[in-house]
Amino acid sequence: MSEAIEGERTFVDKFPEEARLVRAAMLGSFLALTLGAIFGIIQTLHRTDVFRGLISSAEYYTSLTAHGVFLALSFTTFFLVGLFTWAVVRSLDRPLLNIKITWTWYGLMAAGMTMTGISILAGFTDAIDMSADVLFTFYAPLQAHPLFYAGLAVFIVGSWIAGADWFRTWLAWKREHPDERIPLQTFMVLTTMAMWYIASSAVAASVLIFLLPWSLGFIDQVNPTLTRTLFWFFGHPVVYFWLMPAYLLWYTVLPKIAGGRLFSDPLARVVFVLFLLLSTPVGIHHQYLDPGIAEGFKFISMTNTMFLLLPSLLTAFTVVASVEYGARQRGGTGLLGWLTELPWRKPEFTGMMLAGLMFAAGGFSGMVNAGMNINYMIHNTIWVPGHFHLTVGTAVALTFMAATYWIWPQISNKPIYSRSIGLFQVVLWFIGMALMSNAMHAQGILGVPRRTAEPEYAGFDYPAGFGGFEELNIQIAIGGTLLFLSTVLFIGNLVLTMGNPKVSGLAETLPPALSGPDDAPQVLDNLRLWVGIALVLVVLAYALPLGAIISRGGLLGPGVGTYPVWLIPAVDALANVPTLLVSAAGDAAAVLAEVGR
Repeated sequence: MSEAIEGERTFVDKFPEEARLVRAAMLGSFLALTLGAIFGIIQTLHRTDVFRGLISSAEYYTSLTAHGVFLALSFTTFFLVGLFTWAVVRSLDRPLLNIKITWTWYGLMAAGMTMTGISILAGFTDAIDMSADVLFTFYAPLQAHPLFYAGLAVFIVGSWIAGADWFRTWLAWKREHPDERIPLQTFMVLTTMAMWYIASSAVAASVLIFLLPWSLGFIDQVNPTLTRTLFWFFGHPVVYFWLMPAYLLWYTVLPKIAGGRLFSDPLARVVFVLFLLLSTPVGIHHQYLDPGIAEGFKFISMTNTMFLLLPSLLTAFTVVASVEYGARQRGGTGLLGWLTELPWRKPEFTGMMLAGLMFAAGGFSGMVNAGMNINYMIHNTIWVPGHFHLTVGTAVALTFMAATYWIWPQISNKPIYSRSIGLFQVVLWFIGMALMSNAMHAQGILGVPRRTAEPEYAGFDYPAGFGGFEELNIQIAIGGTLLFLSTVLFIGNLVLTMGNPKVSGLAETLPPALSGPDDAPQVLDNLRLWVGIALVLVVLAYALPLGAIISRGGLLGPGVGTYPVWLIPAVDALANVPTLLVSAAGDAAAVLAEVGR
Protein backbone atom coordinates (compact mmCIF):
# COMPACT_ATOMS: atom_id res chain seq x y z
CA MET A 1 0.00 0.00 0.00
CA SER A 2 1.43 3.38 -0.98
CA GLU A 3 2.15 6.10 1.54
CA ALA A 4 -0.53 8.28 -0.03
CA ILE A 5 -3.21 5.64 0.43
CA GLU A 6 -1.91 4.84 3.93
CA GLY A 7 -2.26 8.51 4.86
CA GLU A 8 -5.92 8.46 3.88
CA ARG A 9 -6.85 5.65 6.25
CA THR A 10 -9.28 6.57 9.01
CA PHE A 11 -9.13 5.35 12.59
CA VAL A 12 -11.64 2.60 11.86
CA ASP A 13 -9.57 1.44 8.88
CA LYS A 14 -6.45 1.06 11.00
CA PHE A 15 -7.99 -0.14 14.27
CA PRO A 16 -11.42 -1.67 13.55
CA GLU A 17 -11.81 -3.45 16.92
CA GLU A 18 -10.91 -0.36 18.93
CA ALA A 19 -13.20 1.76 16.75
CA ARG A 20 -16.07 -0.61 17.54
CA LEU A 21 -15.43 -0.15 21.25
CA VAL A 22 -15.26 3.64 20.87
CA ARG A 23 -18.59 3.64 19.04
CA ALA A 24 -20.18 1.42 21.69
CA ALA A 25 -18.94 3.67 24.51
CA MET A 26 -20.19 6.81 22.80
CA LEU A 27 -23.57 5.27 22.03
CA GLY A 28 -23.86 4.28 25.70
CA SER A 29 -23.01 7.87 26.55
CA PHE A 30 -25.69 9.24 24.24
CA LEU A 31 -28.30 6.85 25.64
CA ALA A 32 -27.57 8.32 29.07
CA LEU A 33 -27.74 11.82 27.55
CA THR A 34 -31.20 11.04 26.17
CA LEU A 35 -32.49 9.73 29.49
CA GLY A 36 -30.97 12.63 31.40
CA ALA A 37 -32.49 15.15 29.00
CA ILE A 38 -35.95 13.61 29.38
CA PHE A 39 -35.80 13.84 33.15
CA GLY A 40 -34.29 17.31 32.86
CA ILE A 41 -37.22 18.77 30.90
CA ILE A 42 -39.73 17.02 33.19
CA GLN A 43 -38.26 18.50 36.36
CA THR A 44 -37.72 21.92 34.75
CA LEU A 45 -41.36 22.25 33.76
CA HIS A 46 -42.50 20.85 37.11
CA ARG A 47 -40.35 23.12 39.26
CA THR A 48 -41.28 26.24 37.29
CA ASP A 49 -44.96 25.26 37.57
CA VAL A 50 -45.40 25.29 33.79
CA PHE A 51 -46.55 21.67 33.54
CA ARG A 52 -46.96 19.21 36.41
CA GLY A 53 -48.90 16.43 34.72
CA LEU A 54 -46.16 13.80 34.45
CA ILE A 55 -44.78 13.43 37.98
CA SER A 56 -45.82 14.29 41.50
CA SER A 57 -43.74 16.52 43.73
CA ALA A 58 -42.59 13.41 45.61
CA GLU A 59 -41.40 11.83 42.34
CA TYR A 60 -39.54 15.05 41.52
CA TYR A 61 -36.63 13.77 43.61
CA THR A 62 -36.54 10.48 41.70
CA SER A 63 -36.42 12.50 38.49
CA LEU A 64 -33.71 14.75 39.92
CA THR A 65 -31.61 11.73 40.93
CA ALA A 66 -31.99 10.17 37.48
CA HIS A 67 -31.09 13.46 35.77
CA GLY A 68 -27.93 13.87 37.83
CA VAL A 69 -26.68 10.28 37.74
CA PHE A 70 -27.39 9.64 34.05
CA LEU A 71 -25.81 12.92 32.93
CA ALA A 72 -23.07 13.65 35.47
CA LEU A 73 -21.83 10.07 35.85
CA SER A 74 -22.99 7.95 32.93
CA PHE A 75 -23.01 10.34 29.96
CA THR A 76 -19.68 11.93 30.84
CA THR A 77 -17.79 8.78 31.81
CA PHE A 78 -18.90 6.63 28.89
CA PHE A 79 -17.93 9.38 26.44
CA LEU A 80 -14.63 9.73 28.29
CA VAL A 81 -13.69 6.06 28.00
CA GLY A 82 -14.55 6.09 24.31
CA LEU A 83 -12.58 9.29 23.67
CA PHE A 84 -9.61 8.13 25.74
CA THR A 85 -9.47 4.80 23.93
CA TRP A 86 -9.41 6.69 20.63
CA ALA A 87 -6.76 9.12 21.92
CA VAL A 88 -4.40 6.46 23.29
CA VAL A 89 -4.61 4.17 20.27
CA ARG A 90 -4.37 7.06 17.80
CA SER A 91 -1.45 8.85 19.49
CA LEU A 92 0.55 5.67 20.18
CA ASP A 93 -0.38 4.31 16.74
CA ARG A 94 -0.86 0.82 18.11
CA PRO A 95 -3.84 -1.31 19.16
CA LEU A 96 -4.73 -2.08 22.75
CA LEU A 97 -2.93 -5.10 24.18
CA ASN A 98 -5.95 -7.32 24.73
CA ILE A 99 -9.31 -6.32 23.29
CA LYS A 100 -11.04 -8.92 25.50
CA ILE A 101 -9.94 -6.98 28.58
CA THR A 102 -11.20 -3.82 26.90
CA TRP A 103 -14.66 -5.29 26.38
CA THR A 104 -14.59 -6.62 29.95
CA TRP A 105 -14.27 -3.18 31.50
CA TYR A 106 -16.87 -1.82 29.12
CA GLY A 107 -19.22 -4.63 30.16
CA LEU A 108 -18.62 -3.95 33.84
CA MET A 109 -19.34 -0.26 33.43
CA ALA A 110 -22.51 -0.96 31.43
CA ALA A 111 -23.70 -3.55 33.95
CA GLY A 112 -22.95 -1.29 36.90
CA MET A 113 -24.78 1.71 35.47
CA THR A 114 -27.71 -0.54 34.51
CA MET A 115 -27.97 -1.74 38.11
CA THR A 116 -27.85 1.80 39.43
CA GLY A 117 -30.32 3.01 36.82
CA ILE A 118 -32.83 0.27 37.65
CA SER A 119 -32.69 1.14 41.33
CA ILE A 120 -33.44 4.79 40.51
CA LEU A 121 -36.21 4.22 37.97
CA ALA A 122 -37.93 1.72 40.27
CA GLY A 123 -38.79 4.71 42.46
CA PHE A 124 -41.47 5.69 39.95
CA THR A 125 -43.59 2.61 40.74
CA ASP A 126 -44.95 1.11 43.93
CA ALA A 127 -44.96 -2.35 42.36
CA ILE A 128 -41.25 -2.76 43.14
CA ASP A 129 -39.97 -2.25 46.68
CA MET A 130 -36.93 -0.32 45.56
CA SER A 131 -35.89 3.31 45.38
CA ALA A 132 -32.78 5.46 45.32
CA ASP A 133 -33.94 9.05 45.74
CA VAL A 134 -30.56 10.14 47.07
CA LEU A 135 -29.70 12.63 44.28
CA PHE A 136 -26.32 12.76 42.55
CA THR A 137 -24.66 13.55 45.89
CA PHE A 138 -25.48 10.18 47.41
CA TYR A 139 -23.95 10.57 50.87
CA ALA A 140 -25.75 9.84 54.17
CA PRO A 141 -28.18 10.38 55.81
CA LEU A 142 -30.21 9.67 52.64
CA GLN A 143 -30.19 5.94 51.98
CA ALA A 144 -30.63 4.12 48.66
CA HIS A 145 -31.41 0.51 47.81
CA PRO A 146 -28.30 -1.74 47.93
CA LEU A 147 -28.53 -2.22 44.15
CA PHE A 148 -27.75 1.48 43.70
CA TYR A 149 -24.50 1.26 45.66
CA ALA A 150 -23.52 -2.11 44.20
CA GLY A 151 -23.98 -0.75 40.69
CA LEU A 152 -21.83 2.28 41.45
CA ALA A 153 -19.08 0.03 42.83
CA VAL A 154 -19.10 -2.14 39.69
CA PHE A 155 -19.12 0.98 37.49
CA ILE A 156 -16.11 2.46 39.27
CA VAL A 157 -14.17 -0.81 39.15
CA GLY A 158 -14.83 -0.95 35.42
CA SER A 159 -13.37 2.54 35.00
CA TRP A 160 -10.29 1.49 37.00
CA ILE A 161 -9.71 -1.46 34.68
CA ALA A 162 -10.10 0.88 31.71
CA GLY A 163 -7.31 3.05 33.09
CA ALA A 164 -5.12 0.01 33.62
CA ASP A 165 -5.79 -1.00 30.01
CA TRP A 166 -4.49 2.33 28.75
CA PHE A 167 -1.48 2.28 31.09
CA ARG A 168 -0.57 -1.23 29.89
CA THR A 169 -0.77 -0.12 26.29
CA TRP A 170 1.47 2.87 26.98
CA LEU A 171 4.03 0.72 28.84
CA ALA A 172 4.18 -1.67 25.88
CA TRP A 173 4.75 1.30 23.57
CA LYS A 174 7.41 2.68 25.93
CA ARG A 175 9.38 -0.56 25.78
CA GLU A 176 9.48 -0.19 22.01
CA HIS A 177 10.25 3.57 22.13
CA PRO A 178 12.38 4.04 25.28
CA ASP A 179 13.82 7.40 24.28
CA GLU A 180 10.66 9.08 23.02
CA ARG A 181 8.43 11.50 24.91
CA ILE A 182 4.93 10.40 25.85
CA PRO A 183 2.63 11.54 23.01
CA LEU A 184 0.54 14.47 24.20
CA GLN A 185 -2.88 12.83 23.98
CA THR A 186 -1.64 9.76 25.84
CA PHE A 187 -0.02 12.00 28.45
CA MET A 188 -3.36 13.72 28.99
CA VAL A 189 -5.13 10.39 29.37
CA LEU A 190 -2.59 9.02 31.87
CA THR A 191 -2.57 12.12 34.09
CA THR A 192 -6.37 12.22 34.08
CA MET A 193 -6.59 8.58 35.12
CA ALA A 194 -3.95 9.04 37.83
CA MET A 195 -6.12 11.81 39.28
CA TRP A 196 -9.19 9.58 38.93
CA TYR A 197 -7.58 6.72 40.86
CA ILE A 198 -6.78 9.05 43.75
CA ALA A 199 -10.16 10.81 43.78
CA SER A 200 -12.42 7.79 43.27
CA SER A 201 -10.68 5.80 46.02
CA ALA A 202 -12.54 7.85 48.62
CA VAL A 203 -16.02 7.36 47.17
CA ALA A 204 -15.29 3.68 46.60
CA ALA A 205 -14.34 3.35 50.28
CA SER A 206 -17.48 5.23 51.29
CA VAL A 207 -19.70 2.95 49.19
CA LEU A 208 -18.06 -0.37 50.07
CA ILE A 209 -17.24 0.22 53.75
CA PHE A 210 -20.17 2.35 54.87
CA LEU A 211 -23.10 2.93 52.50
CA LEU A 212 -23.54 -0.55 51.01
CA PRO A 213 -23.26 -2.41 54.37
CA TRP A 214 -25.60 0.20 55.90
CA SER A 215 -28.22 -0.30 53.18
CA LEU A 216 -27.93 -4.08 53.59
CA GLY A 217 -28.52 -3.78 57.33
CA PHE A 218 -25.09 -5.05 58.34
CA ILE A 219 -24.49 -1.87 60.33
CA ASP A 220 -27.11 0.30 62.03
CA GLN A 221 -25.76 3.76 61.25
CA VAL A 222 -22.97 5.70 59.63
CA ASN A 223 -21.25 9.01 60.27
CA PRO A 224 -22.98 11.43 57.84
CA THR A 225 -20.19 14.00 58.02
CA LEU A 226 -17.63 11.34 57.18
CA THR A 227 -19.55 10.01 54.17
CA ARG A 228 -20.19 13.58 53.03
CA THR A 229 -16.49 14.44 53.27
CA LEU A 230 -15.48 11.27 51.43
CA PHE A 231 -17.98 12.13 48.71
CA TRP A 232 -16.58 15.64 48.24
CA PHE A 233 -13.05 14.20 48.31
CA PHE A 234 -14.29 12.68 45.04
CA GLY A 235 -17.00 15.19 44.16
CA HIS A 236 -14.83 18.13 43.20
CA PRO A 237 -12.06 16.33 41.27
CA VAL A 238 -14.77 14.46 39.34
CA VAL A 239 -15.56 17.86 37.79
CA TYR A 240 -12.06 17.85 36.32
CA PHE A 241 -12.47 14.20 35.36
CA TRP A 242 -15.28 15.49 33.14
CA LEU A 243 -13.40 18.58 32.01
CA MET A 244 -10.03 17.06 31.16
CA PRO A 245 -11.41 15.14 28.13
CA ALA A 246 -12.87 18.46 26.95
CA TYR A 247 -9.45 20.03 27.47
CA LEU A 248 -7.89 17.21 25.43
CA LEU A 249 -10.23 18.13 22.57
CA TRP A 250 -9.62 21.87 22.93
CA TYR A 251 -5.85 21.39 22.91
CA THR A 252 -5.43 18.76 20.19
CA VAL A 253 -8.50 18.81 17.91
CA LEU A 254 -9.81 22.39 17.99
CA PRO A 255 -6.58 23.96 16.60
CA LYS A 256 -6.70 21.48 13.70
CA ILE A 257 -10.32 22.39 12.90
CA ALA A 258 -9.37 26.09 13.05
CA GLY A 259 -6.75 25.47 10.36
CA GLY A 260 -3.70 25.74 12.60
CA ARG A 261 -1.70 23.91 15.24
CA LEU A 262 -1.45 23.76 19.00
CA PHE A 263 0.54 26.75 20.23
CA SER A 264 2.48 24.96 22.98
CA ASP A 265 2.78 21.27 23.84
CA PRO A 266 4.78 22.06 27.05
CA LEU A 267 2.06 24.37 28.37
CA ALA A 268 -0.55 21.68 27.76
CA ARG A 269 1.51 19.20 29.80
CA VAL A 270 1.94 21.70 32.62
CA VAL A 271 -1.83 22.25 32.73
CA PHE A 272 -2.58 18.54 33.09
CA VAL A 273 0.10 18.11 35.75
CA LEU A 274 -1.45 21.01 37.68
CA PHE A 275 -4.88 19.38 37.47
CA LEU A 276 -3.40 16.14 38.79
CA LEU A 277 -1.83 17.96 41.73
CA LEU A 278 -4.57 20.45 42.61
CA SER A 279 -7.91 18.82 41.78
CA THR A 280 -8.31 16.59 44.84
CA PRO A 281 -7.17 18.53 47.95
CA VAL A 282 -9.97 21.10 47.56
CA GLY A 283 -13.23 19.23 48.19
CA ILE A 284 -13.89 20.75 51.61
CA HIS A 285 -14.87 24.02 49.92
CA HIS A 286 -18.19 22.26 49.24
CA GLN A 287 -18.64 21.96 53.02
CA TYR A 288 -18.23 25.54 54.23
CA LEU A 289 -21.47 25.32 56.22
CA ASP A 290 -20.79 21.87 57.69
CA PRO A 291 -20.41 22.31 61.47
CA GLY A 292 -18.25 19.20 61.85
CA ILE A 293 -15.22 20.69 60.09
CA ALA A 294 -13.01 23.38 61.64
CA GLU A 295 -12.88 26.78 59.93
CA GLY A 296 -9.11 26.53 59.50
CA PHE A 297 -9.44 23.44 57.31
CA LYS A 298 -12.07 25.24 55.23
CA PHE A 299 -9.76 28.22 54.76
CA ILE A 300 -6.95 25.95 53.56
CA SER A 301 -9.34 24.32 51.09
CA MET A 302 -10.41 27.74 49.82
CA THR A 303 -6.79 28.71 49.24
CA ASN A 304 -6.06 25.47 47.41
CA THR A 305 -9.14 25.97 45.24
CA MET A 306 -8.01 29.40 44.09
CA PHE A 307 -4.79 27.85 42.74
CA LEU A 308 -6.97 25.92 40.26
CA LEU A 309 -7.52 29.19 38.41
CA LEU A 310 -3.95 28.89 37.09
CA PRO A 311 -4.39 25.88 34.76
CA SER A 312 -7.70 27.32 33.54
CA LEU A 313 -6.07 30.66 32.68
CA LEU A 314 -3.16 28.88 30.97
CA THR A 315 -5.70 26.93 28.93
CA ALA A 316 -7.53 30.07 27.89
CA PHE A 317 -4.26 31.61 26.68
CA THR A 318 -2.98 28.50 24.87
CA VAL A 319 -6.24 27.55 23.15
CA VAL A 320 -7.01 31.09 21.99
CA ALA A 321 -3.44 31.51 20.72
CA SER A 322 -3.74 28.22 18.82
CA VAL A 323 -7.04 29.24 17.25
CA GLU A 324 -5.72 32.70 16.36
CA TYR A 325 -2.72 31.10 14.65
CA GLY A 326 -5.09 29.00 12.58
CA ALA A 327 -7.16 32.04 11.63
CA ARG A 328 -4.08 33.98 10.56
CA GLN A 329 -2.92 31.00 8.51
CA ARG A 330 -6.28 31.27 6.74
CA GLY A 331 -5.65 34.94 5.95
CA GLY A 332 -6.97 36.65 9.08
CA THR A 333 -5.50 40.06 9.95
CA GLY A 334 -5.90 42.85 12.46
CA LEU A 335 -6.38 42.92 16.21
CA LEU A 336 -9.74 41.12 16.05
CA GLY A 337 -10.27 40.77 12.30
CA TRP A 338 -8.84 37.26 12.38
CA LEU A 339 -12.02 36.11 14.11
CA THR A 340 -13.93 36.43 10.83
CA GLU A 341 -11.63 33.88 9.16
CA LEU A 342 -12.49 31.08 11.57
CA PRO A 343 -14.68 28.19 10.33
CA TRP A 344 -17.84 29.22 12.16
CA ARG A 345 -20.02 27.15 9.80
CA LYS A 346 -18.52 23.93 11.14
CA PRO A 347 -20.57 22.63 14.09
CA GLU A 348 -17.51 20.98 15.64
CA PHE A 349 -15.67 24.30 15.74
CA THR A 350 -18.54 26.57 16.77
CA GLY A 351 -19.73 24.13 19.43
CA MET A 352 -16.32 23.88 21.10
CA MET A 353 -15.74 27.63 20.96
CA LEU A 354 -19.14 28.37 22.52
CA ALA A 355 -18.44 25.71 25.16
CA GLY A 356 -15.17 27.44 26.03
CA LEU A 357 -16.95 30.79 26.28
CA MET A 358 -19.50 29.31 28.69
CA PHE A 359 -16.69 27.75 30.72
CA ALA A 360 -15.18 31.19 31.23
CA ALA A 361 -18.51 32.36 32.67
CA GLY A 362 -18.62 29.25 34.83
CA GLY A 363 -15.18 30.08 36.13
CA PHE A 364 -16.36 33.44 37.41
CA SER A 365 -19.37 31.96 39.21
CA GLY A 366 -17.08 29.21 40.52
CA MET A 367 -14.93 31.81 42.25
CA VAL A 368 -18.03 32.89 44.17
CA ASN A 369 -18.65 29.28 45.19
CA ALA A 370 -15.04 28.90 46.31
CA GLY A 371 -14.89 32.03 48.50
CA MET A 372 -15.79 31.28 52.12
CA ASN A 373 -17.55 34.54 52.91
CA ILE A 374 -19.52 35.14 49.71
CA ASN A 375 -20.38 31.45 49.43
CA TYR A 376 -22.65 31.84 52.44
CA MET A 377 -24.96 34.02 50.34
CA ILE A 378 -25.54 31.45 47.59
CA HIS A 379 -25.02 28.17 49.47
CA ASN A 380 -27.74 25.61 48.68
CA THR A 381 -29.51 28.04 46.35
CA ILE A 382 -30.26 27.41 42.70
CA TRP A 383 -27.14 29.47 41.90
CA VAL A 384 -25.13 26.27 42.45
CA PRO A 385 -26.81 24.16 39.71
CA GLY A 386 -26.65 27.29 37.54
CA HIS A 387 -22.88 27.15 37.95
CA PHE A 388 -22.40 23.49 37.14
CA HIS A 389 -24.74 23.70 34.17
CA LEU A 390 -22.15 26.11 32.77
CA THR A 391 -19.28 23.70 33.50
CA VAL A 392 -20.43 20.10 33.05
CA GLY A 393 -23.66 21.13 31.31
CA THR A 394 -21.98 23.22 28.62
CA ALA A 395 -18.17 23.23 28.75
CA VAL A 396 -18.25 19.42 28.87
CA ALA A 397 -21.55 18.40 27.26
CA LEU A 398 -21.42 20.86 24.36
CA THR A 399 -17.76 20.03 23.69
CA PHE A 400 -18.57 16.32 23.61
CA MET A 401 -21.48 16.81 21.21
CA ALA A 402 -19.50 19.14 18.96
CA ALA A 403 -16.50 16.80 18.91
CA THR A 404 -18.77 13.94 17.85
CA TYR A 405 -19.36 15.73 14.55
CA TRP A 406 -15.61 15.48 13.92
CA ILE A 407 -14.78 12.10 15.50
CA TRP A 408 -17.74 9.99 14.38
CA PRO A 409 -16.69 9.89 10.69
CA GLN A 410 -13.21 8.79 11.84
CA ILE A 411 -14.56 5.82 13.78
CA SER A 412 -17.30 4.75 11.34
CA ASN A 413 -16.39 5.95 7.82
CA LYS A 414 -19.85 7.54 7.68
CA PRO A 415 -20.25 11.27 7.06
CA ILE A 416 -22.46 13.35 9.34
CA TYR A 417 -26.02 13.39 8.01
CA SER A 418 -26.45 17.16 8.22
CA ARG A 419 -23.82 19.65 9.33
CA SER A 420 -26.40 22.44 9.04
CA ILE A 421 -28.58 20.71 11.63
CA GLY A 422 -25.43 20.19 13.72
CA LEU A 423 -24.59 23.89 13.58
CA PHE A 424 -28.13 24.87 14.54
CA GLN A 425 -28.06 22.31 17.35
CA VAL A 426 -24.91 23.61 19.05
CA VAL A 427 -26.07 27.23 18.79
CA LEU A 428 -29.47 26.27 20.18
CA TRP A 429 -27.78 24.58 23.15
CA PHE A 430 -25.74 27.72 23.82
CA ILE A 431 -28.84 29.96 23.72
CA GLY A 432 -30.86 27.61 25.92
CA MET A 433 -28.11 27.34 28.50
CA ALA A 434 -27.52 31.10 28.50
CA LEU A 435 -31.18 31.65 29.36
CA MET A 436 -31.50 28.89 31.92
CA SER A 437 -28.19 29.32 33.72
CA ASN A 438 -28.47 33.12 33.87
CA ALA A 439 -31.91 32.81 35.46
CA MET A 440 -30.64 30.20 37.92
CA HIS A 441 -27.83 32.49 39.04
CA ALA A 442 -30.23 35.41 39.42
CA GLN A 443 -32.71 33.33 41.42
CA GLY A 444 -29.86 32.12 43.62
CA ILE A 445 -29.07 35.70 44.57
CA LEU A 446 -32.75 36.08 45.52
CA GLY A 447 -32.32 33.10 47.84
CA VAL A 448 -34.36 30.57 45.83
CA PRO A 449 -33.43 27.09 47.14
CA ARG A 450 -32.13 24.23 45.03
CA ARG A 451 -33.20 20.57 45.12
CA THR A 452 -36.84 21.18 45.83
CA ALA A 453 -40.01 20.70 43.81
CA GLU A 454 -41.60 23.63 45.66
CA PRO A 455 -39.14 26.56 45.49
CA GLU A 456 -41.41 28.98 47.37
CA TYR A 457 -41.53 28.82 51.15
CA ALA A 458 -44.96 28.70 52.81
CA GLY A 459 -46.19 32.18 53.69
CA PHE A 460 -43.49 33.89 51.63
CA ASP A 461 -43.69 35.45 48.17
CA TYR A 462 -40.73 36.62 46.12
CA PRO A 463 -40.99 40.20 44.86
CA ALA A 464 -42.86 40.48 41.56
CA GLY A 465 -41.58 42.45 38.59
CA PHE A 466 -39.09 42.29 35.74
CA GLY A 467 -36.15 40.15 36.80
CA GLY A 468 -38.19 38.74 39.65
CA PHE A 469 -38.91 35.15 40.59
CA GLU A 470 -41.77 34.51 38.15
CA GLU A 471 -40.04 36.10 35.16
CA LEU A 472 -36.87 34.12 35.89
CA ASN A 473 -38.96 30.94 36.06
CA ILE A 474 -40.10 31.63 32.51
CA GLN A 475 -36.46 32.01 31.44
CA ILE A 476 -35.60 28.67 33.06
CA ALA A 477 -38.55 26.93 31.39
CA ILE A 478 -37.71 28.37 27.95
CA GLY A 479 -34.00 27.60 28.35
CA GLY A 480 -34.67 24.04 29.50
CA THR A 481 -37.02 23.46 26.57
CA LEU A 482 -34.41 24.70 24.08
CA LEU A 483 -31.81 22.40 25.65
CA PHE A 484 -34.15 19.44 25.29
CA LEU A 485 -34.85 20.30 21.65
CA SER A 486 -31.11 20.62 21.04
CA THR A 487 -30.61 17.14 22.47
CA VAL A 488 -33.34 15.74 20.20
CA LEU A 489 -31.64 17.31 17.17
CA PHE A 490 -28.26 15.91 18.18
CA ILE A 491 -29.52 12.36 18.74
CA GLY A 492 -31.65 12.48 15.58
CA ASN A 493 -28.72 13.72 13.49
CA LEU A 494 -26.51 10.95 14.86
CA VAL A 495 -29.12 8.23 14.24
CA LEU A 496 -29.52 9.40 10.64
CA THR A 497 -25.71 9.48 10.33
CA MET A 498 -25.56 5.84 11.37
CA GLY A 499 -27.86 5.06 8.46
CA ASN A 500 -25.52 6.68 5.95
CA PRO A 501 -23.43 4.44 3.66
CA LYS A 502 -19.72 4.16 4.30
CA VAL A 503 -17.48 6.36 2.17
CA SER A 504 -13.76 6.97 1.78
CA GLY A 505 -11.83 10.21 2.10
CA LEU A 506 -12.91 11.04 5.66
CA ALA A 507 -9.46 10.68 7.24
CA GLU A 508 -8.18 13.54 9.40
CA THR A 509 -4.72 13.96 10.89
CA LEU A 510 -3.61 16.10 13.82
CA PRO A 511 -0.62 18.33 13.08
CA PRO A 512 2.29 18.69 15.53
CA ALA A 513 2.39 21.61 17.95
CA LEU A 514 4.28 24.80 17.12
CA SER A 515 6.28 24.25 20.30
CA GLY A 516 6.64 20.49 20.49
CA PRO A 517 7.36 17.97 23.26
CA ASP A 518 11.12 18.40 22.86
CA ASP A 519 10.70 21.93 24.22
CA ALA A 520 9.16 20.56 27.44
CA PRO A 521 11.34 19.60 30.43
CA GLN A 522 11.75 15.83 30.77
CA VAL A 523 10.50 16.02 34.34
CA LEU A 524 6.98 16.70 33.08
CA ASP A 525 6.80 13.08 31.86
CA ASN A 526 7.81 11.72 35.28
CA LEU A 527 4.36 10.45 36.26
CA ARG A 528 5.62 8.76 39.43
CA LEU A 529 6.91 12.08 40.74
CA TRP A 530 3.66 13.92 40.10
CA VAL A 531 1.51 11.15 41.50
CA GLY A 532 3.70 11.08 44.63
CA ILE A 533 3.36 14.84 45.13
CA ALA A 534 -0.40 14.62 44.52
CA LEU A 535 -0.72 11.96 47.24
CA VAL A 536 1.29 14.08 49.67
CA LEU A 537 -0.96 17.08 49.02
CA VAL A 538 -4.05 14.93 49.60
CA VAL A 539 -2.67 13.66 52.91
CA LEU A 540 -1.84 17.20 54.01
CA ALA A 541 -5.32 18.43 53.08
CA TYR A 542 -7.39 15.56 54.49
CA ALA A 543 -5.52 13.67 57.22
CA LEU A 544 -6.34 16.10 60.04
CA PRO A 545 -9.95 16.88 58.98
CA LEU A 546 -10.81 13.17 58.59
CA GLY A 547 -9.09 12.37 61.88
CA ALA A 548 -11.09 15.09 63.64
CA ILE A 549 -14.37 13.91 62.09
CA ILE A 550 -13.80 10.31 63.18
CA SER A 551 -12.58 11.32 66.63
CA ARG A 552 -15.59 13.55 67.22
CA GLY A 553 -18.34 11.52 65.55
CA GLY A 554 -17.03 7.97 65.42
CA LEU A 555 -16.32 5.92 62.34
CA LEU A 556 -19.96 4.85 62.21
CA GLY A 557 -21.60 7.81 63.89
CA PRO A 558 -22.07 9.18 67.40
CA GLY A 559 -22.22 6.66 70.20
CA VAL A 560 -20.50 3.92 68.25
CA GLY A 561 -16.95 4.92 68.97
CA THR A 562 -14.17 5.46 66.51
CA TYR A 563 -14.58 1.93 65.16
CA PRO A 564 -17.42 -0.64 65.03
CA VAL A 565 -18.22 -2.63 68.16
CA TRP A 566 -17.56 -5.90 66.39
CA LEU A 567 -13.98 -4.75 65.80
CA ILE A 568 -13.28 -4.21 69.52
CA PRO A 569 -11.76 -7.69 70.09
CA ALA A 570 -9.48 -7.23 67.10
CA VAL A 571 -8.48 -3.74 68.23
CA ASP A 572 -7.80 -4.99 71.76
CA ALA A 573 -5.75 -7.82 70.34
CA LEU A 574 -3.72 -5.39 68.24
CA ALA A 575 -3.23 -3.19 71.31
CA ASN A 576 -1.69 -6.18 73.14
CA VAL A 577 0.64 -7.01 70.26
CA PRO A 578 3.52 -4.77 71.45
CA THR A 579 3.37 -6.26 74.95
CA LEU A 580 3.34 -9.79 73.57
CA LEU A 581 6.26 -9.00 71.25
CA VAL A 582 8.32 -7.55 74.09
CA SER A 583 7.54 -10.55 76.27
CA ALA A 584 8.40 -12.97 73.48
CA ALA A 585 11.64 -11.12 72.78
CA GLY A 586 12.53 -11.31 76.46
CA ASP A 587 11.84 -15.02 76.56
CA ALA A 588 13.89 -15.54 73.41
CA ALA A 589 16.78 -13.55 74.85
CA ALA A 590 16.66 -15.63 78.04
CA VAL A 591 16.70 -18.86 76.01
CA LEU A 592 19.65 -17.65 73.94
CA ALA A 593 21.51 -16.62 77.08
CA GLU A 594 20.90 -20.06 78.56
CA VAL A 595 22.16 -21.72 75.38
CA GLY A 596 25.21 -19.48 75.39
CA ARG A 597 26.21 -20.76 78.79
